[in-house]
Amino acid sequence: MRVPDKNLAEIWDRGFTVLPGFIDKESLAAAREALWTIHPKPEDYFADPGKYPKYANSQFAGIQLFPFDRWELNRLAVYPDLIDLAERFLKTKEIDLYKSELWAKYSGAINYDQFHHRDYRNHTIVVPREDQMNAQMTTFILLSDVTSTDGPTKVVPLSETRDIPMGKARTKFGEMFDKEVSVEGPAGSLMVYKTDVFHRGSNFTAPERARFAILTDFKSRAWRWQGKLAWPDHSEKKTWDEAIAKMSVRQRDLFGFPPPGSEYWNAQTLRDVQTRYPDLDMTPYRETVAA
Repeated sequence: MRVPDKNLAEIWDRGFTVLPGFIDKESLAAAREALWTIHPKPEDYFADPGKYPKYANSQFAGIQLFPFDRWELNRLAVYPDLIDLAERFLKTKEIDLYKSELWAKYSGAINYDQFHHRDYRNHTIVVPREDQMNAQMTTFILLSDVTSTDGPTKVVPLSETRDIPMGKARTKFGEMFDKEVSVEGPAGSLMVYKTDVFHRGSNFTAPERARFAILTDFKSRAWRWQGKLAWPDHSEKKTWDEAIAKMSVRQRDLFGFPPPGSEYWNAQTLRDVQTRYPDLDMTPYRETVAA
């Protein structure tokens, strides 16, 4: 679903927006089925939580970094309507996908409650500008239904925090809990927010509940002081090769892959990149190199 202009405007005005039905039903069903090859089904986990001790190690123990183990999940990180939204939000086509995570949470594994914080501290080495000139777009794609009992993300609208200096990125636990909005929605929903928005993770309030989401973030290519992951550090995973081969030229470009027409391409690089990625269709790159 293409994100309507009104939702885009809400991100700037309120600091976040939520759009149910963002992921098409076929892609969502495939992604949800692929989940169970990476994380246990809720019924399996709750039948014997002791079999899955890693989820109790920390709030973030259920995170897997891109590329994920299945293309059905990887393709949601580069979902065409998500790219379209990022281009419109950042007001340029020169954008980077700088972080993507698959996050699983199970009630009772650990306490997921957090204090309110702004995400910019590990997304930039400086701070966001108050005039929004170098904003970053951060997102959650819900892969499971999230109700008030499922540890929803809690967000404080910008109207409540405009007087807090940008340099303050964290609050004491409990502060602004009376001002927060609970982000809930059915599987397939999209939540978009900015890195200057105070938000927090919350704990489950019902037993035998689970929550799954993909978090993917974008920035303008012009701002080199922003980012989080270095993709070459993740490119030795076998699933990276599959993802690169299955992506479109536009999707690869989000990771810094040289586009057709780049001066990087010549007879040698065409040959050797093909050797590295045997299943990659090199035609779009080859057609821009003089014989």
